[in-house]
Amino acid sequence: MSLAQAVAAGFAIDRARHTIRFVRDFAAPPAMVFDAWTTAEDLTLWWDATGAPLAECELDLRPGGSFRFVSVHEDMHVFTGTYLEVVSPERLVLEANGLIGTIRFAETAGGTRMTLEIAASSDEHFQHLLETGVAEGTSRTCDNLVAYVDGKPRA
Repeated sequence: MSLAQAVAAGFAIDRARHTIRFVRDFAAPPAMVFDAWTTAEDLTLWWDATGAPLAECELDLRPGGSFRFVSVHEDMHVFTGTYLEVVSPERLVLEANGLIGTIRFAETAGGTRMTLEIAASSDEHFQHLLETGVAEGTSRTCDNLVAYVDGKPRA
């Protein structure tokens, strides 16, 4: 995939750092976007890249706590990991499948800018991510989140 194709798909690839970065803007405040990442009832509705609700969603939201998401697809894909940092409403850091995900929520004049960076530990692991479509799937998931959060009524 070329750099132009990746940018058009909603992500940037940094081969030197073994990272994929996703940036999305929301019309909602950081606390609302952070809550969508950290509340099982919300997360269930947007996480799956296909847009289907999750079959199961369990969160133990604390450093060292775990999460478990199960898709409704035939293969019942299970995604598990551990929270490394939880700083509301600014940052989440998690580990899953040998990857480190860092999510930052920055207040902007119009709402929130979310930056999600997925880091692999080696060239081989990073290449595997790219070959298996993690970047494209995560990009769709980020788009689902924007649609979900920006479509929620404000209190």
